[in-house]
Amino acid sequence: MNVFEYQARDLLGQYGLPIPVGGVATSPEEARHIAERLAKGPFVVKAQILAGGRGKGRFLSGFSGGVRLCSHPAEVEEIARVMLGGVLVTMQTGPEGRSVNKVLVAEAPQISRELYLAILIDRGRRCPVVIGSAQGGVDIEEVARKDPEAIHRIWVDPQVGFWPYQARELAMRMGLHGPLLNPAADVIVRLYRFFCECDASLSEVNPLAVIENEKFAVIDAKIGFDENALFRHPEIAACRNEVVEDAREAEALKAGLNYVGLSGEIGCMVNGAGLAMATMDILHRYGGEPANFLDVGGGADQNQVTKAFAILMADPKVRAIFVHIFGGIMQCDVIARGIVEAVSHTKPKVPVVVRLQGTNFEEGKAILHQSDLLIRTADDLAEAAQKAVAAARET
Repeated sequence: MNVFEYQARDLLGQYGLPIPVGGVATSPEEARHIAERLAKGPFVVKAQILAGGRGKGRFLSGFSGGVRLCSHPAEVEEIARVMLGGVLVTMQTGPEGRSVNKVLVAEAPQISRELYLAILIDRGRRCPVVIGSAQGGVDIEEVARKDPEAIHRIWVDPQVGFWPYQARELAMRMGLHGPLLNPAADVIVRLYRFFCECDASLSEVNPLAVIENEKFAVIDAKIGFDENALFRHPEIAACRNEVVEDAREAEALKAGLNYVGLSGEIGCMVNGAGLAMATMDILHRYGGEPANFLDVGGGADQNQVTKAFAILMADPKVRAIFVHIFGGIMQCDVIARGIVEAVSHTKPKVPVVVRLQGTNFEEGKAILHQSDLLIRTADDLAEAAQKAVAAARET
């Protein structure tokens, strides 16, 4: 689960990281009031979306930049008025962009150096890795590609932990010496403590800036959390409703379903993440594009199946629905009754293709056939995928 920048700032601030003063606004007037409460300009106004590259992004209205410097509160209000309600397109959003419903207004300190600092899980080595570079900022990806030796890494043994001397070593590799060394090491140690104690999967500060009076400031932060550990962190889990930007994902979350919206035309309802991935792969093989990843899980009931159908149908791009269920914990006859109820209740205007295999799949198929509903069935996965692709093209 990723969080917005303003939420990341609040969480990092609780661990003593140096965060410039600011606040989040949902209206131009509120943005101006925040700027007026701050000491003095310049100020920065930052569009809040769950994607990187905002500084180089462009709004569909033609306005350029999701991060803008302002010299006085009236300019802050003007910029916020353009951003709020707009759609920002960056290299990470795709051409459809993301809607901006909030902006961050903060002090913009004078920056003398931009550094890069991040902690993530190295899945190959099965341990955290702390990453630092003397070359931070918006072009860090280019730095990693063109000059990989400029990216420094320290792998951490979880049983031993991360020690201050390792933080000082990384700071020196980042070109920090003298009076900057120990404060930099303190920032790195605090970020690692946050990473571990909050069960983060990514903690990235870019840039970590050296500002006036040889101090540090977290100018931008990106944080992702392990969703499987959110039960240990109710204060972080409370952010979840705010970070779900897709209304379909929000509805799925309420129903206990795992949903990720995609850009294709075939709505998929599958039980099990592995089976869902295989289903999307075989649709690709036969020329189809999945409209979503929807995993109803191993214990879905008829109400959840009905809800899943409603979510699929809420996507105007969906031209066919492909239900692919392997009955293990879930019995196929139960799923079939749920499908019949869902189709009867939601009355989808697009073709529905169903493949059932596993426990009680013969009974499940009989229920589907006896329903007299326009449901197409298949026993073989390849056949089912081909039927789904063909159905999407028919409509």
